Amino acid sequence: METRVLKVFCAVAESGNLVAAARKVHLTPSAISHSIKSLETDLGMQLFERVGKRMVLNHAGEQLLAQVQGPLAALDSAAEAVRHLGKWGQSRLRIGTTHAACEHILPGVIRELKRNHLSLELRVESGDTPQLIDLLHQSKVEVALGLTPSNPTGLTLRPAFRDELMFVFAPTHPWMDGRPITREEIRNQQFIIYQRSSLTAQMLESYFRRLHIVPGAAMEMGSTAAIIALVKLGLGVSVMSPWTMGQELSQGALKMRPLGPKPLYRRWSLMSLSARRMSFAEETFCRLCRNHATGMRLDRNDLPPFKTSDSRRAHENE
Repeated sequence: METRVLKVFCAVAESGNLVAAARKVHLTPSAISHSIKSLETDLGMQLFERVGKRMVLNHAGEQLLAQVQGPLAALDSAAEAVRHLGKWGQSRLRIGTTHAACEHILPGVIRELKRNHLSLELRVESGDTPQLIDLLHQSKVEVALGLTPSNPTGLTLRPAFRDELMFVFAPTHPWMDGRPITREEIRNQQFIIYQRSSLTAQMLESYFRRLHIVPGAAMEMGSTAAIIALVKLGLGVSVMSPWTMGQELSQGALKMRPLGPKPLYRRWSLMSLSARRMSFAEETFCRLCRNHATGMRLDRNDLPPFKTSDSRRAHENE
């Protein structure tokens, strides 16, 4: 039985005559009559009693109406929901971000996004950049914020921001004195790093390899919050970007120094599949992410100043 014919049947059952049903479903009375006859032929039984110009359901017709009204209403609701999703600004947005971005960038962006898109349904997935790329290709997220991949096959990349990786340590650490950090000191440090499989860990390994430095013992953590907590306790040093610890830097609970004269930058991108066009909500999300980044601490120029022992001695000699 075709859905179209069943809708005609319901219209006749509710209206009681062909003319009223025709107006309801925007067909001619003859088309309505033909559809009812076709349905009765398929079922092998009459569904209506003809009483003058009236069409009255018989027992079989009443049974059929009771069975089809629910499913047809569900189909209408599903179609309306899909039409609703198709309207700009009234859709679902599935976002993928790294763990750090999820903690430090996403809350502010989502607050602004929800302010302008009240009915937007949001879903968030977090993971390392390779995981986010997999989610994009599996169509489990529409847009992802992560480190710019070296091989963005099938992806459209929109630059988000650039940050610098630097040493981070407790205020009691010897590196607070401002002296140049030797290779031997780096080799002897207890490093607290993010997972070795991450793109950031791979960038650090390549950076130190070019300097002929192989850092010593390291503890691997699964979150930036855990790294920050251990570094604050003086259990080791780490390599991170200032925006991931803005509050700790402002309070003086952590300090940072560049890795060396040559900075190590990371580039972040908003990624989506090249084969699909972005929705208005997705475009808005990308714009808000870029706007949010303009207020973040991203490199050595954004660090709050702190006095070293060298600067104190210089002050005393004035």
